[in-house]
Amino acid sequence: MVAILGFSKEQITEAVRAMYGSVADDPNQGFHFPVGRPAALAVSYPEEELDRLPQAAVDRFAGVGYPFLAGVIRSGDTVLDVGSGSGTDTLLASRLVGKAGRVYALDITTHMLARLQATLGEAGIGNVETIEADAEHIPLPDNSVDVMTSNGVLNLVPDKRKACAEIFRVLKPEGRVQLSDIVITRPVPLGGRSDPKLWAECVVGASVDEDYLELFRETGFVDVEVLGEFDYFSTSPSADTRHIASGLGARSVTVVMRRPREAAGTAGLERLGWLARRMHPRRLKAITGRGLWGAVAAVAAIVACYGVIAFLALLSVIGVSIALPEGAWAAIIFAAAALVAIATGFNLPRHGRPWPLVATALGAALIGYIAFVSYSPLVEALGFIVLIGGVTLDLYEIYRAECTSARIETAAARTVPER
Repeated sequence: MVAILGFSKEQITEAVRAMYGSVADDPNQGFHFPVGRPAALAVSYPEEELDRLPQAAVDRFAGVGYPFLAGVIRSGDTVLDVGSGSGTDTLLASRLVGKAGRVYALDITTHMLARLQATLGEAGIGNVETIEADAEHIPLPDNSVDVMTSNGVLNLVPDKRKACAEIFRVLKPEGRVQLSDIVITRPVPLGGRSDPKLWAECVVGASVDEDYLELFRETGFVDVEVLGEFDYFSTSPSADTRHIASGLGARSVTVVMRRPREAAGTAGLERLGWLARRMHPRRLKAITGRGLWGAVAAVAAIVACYGVIAFLALLSVIGVSIALPEGAWAAIIFAAAALVAIATGFNLPRHGRPWPLVATALGAALIGYIAFVSYSPLVEALGFIVLIGGVTLDLYEIYRAECTSARIETAAARTVPER
């Protein structure tokens, strides 16, 4: 089971299933996100394309963009529609691939798939097969799909990395991806993710835009390109949703990419590119925004101490001996530990609790003592334990403070009259 900040993947899945099951049952009952033909027109679906589709599918449209802007589906292709819903995109793909092609419509919502199956039967469409499954476990063989299309789905998936790996697996070499999804500019506060229902409303499950695109590159996709953006939540009928989405810089993006033909000899260059992207200023800003510099410094202190010891031990096994300047080594370890306390101090205004700072300062002092006064392995271990405990407590206090802030902000947003 994957637990996400106190609630499980199953809880998120059930919230998503319930929300979109309601859309399938009655698309006119009112939701926090746009639904139906007006929603499709707002995100740039051509009116003439919608006119050619069964009304039952269009009425239950709940996508966030127009992925067909990518223009990557060809006649005879095998297409996988991840999160097909009632089938607006499935039916469009069915027309594009023709009788020689095939479309797999994958969704976790039983009611949506039932609606789609009824539509397929009524329209006599035979090149579509429905699959009830989630994006993290796609029941198709490796290298079996030419194109993957998706619309407003990956932001709903708890384990996005696993979903991307599954999409990459089922695509053929040179297979293409077209998708529209929700991304955000500012990270969701940890406390803001504490309601599975908010995942189903497309906001808090979204990733920061740079992280989102990087996830595809890390999976192995190439030519990852954003074709367009749209202020999706500006069309939401809910003032509450508009307020929260605006605060996070939420918007929809349409992205195209492909799975490359396996090429040897590029692993080193790809690793260098990955390291360079890790140092992107926006990623560093995200670490600051989440109060994670204390954790980063703690990892650096542990690596500087025990990582170096392990490395020297490995060298000695193969007969290599290196003499380290112990004074400089000790100074580096203590400096990293001191940075943990400093970073924790910077987080103090975020939660107002002094105990994390007290713990990390005590841990740094113990490490300084063994580094410069009198070495003791037990005191060294105790120092690192206290240091890590202080960082953990600091992150927990940030989480608690953000939970409180998120509840207050959401309550305030709900007092804004709907327009």
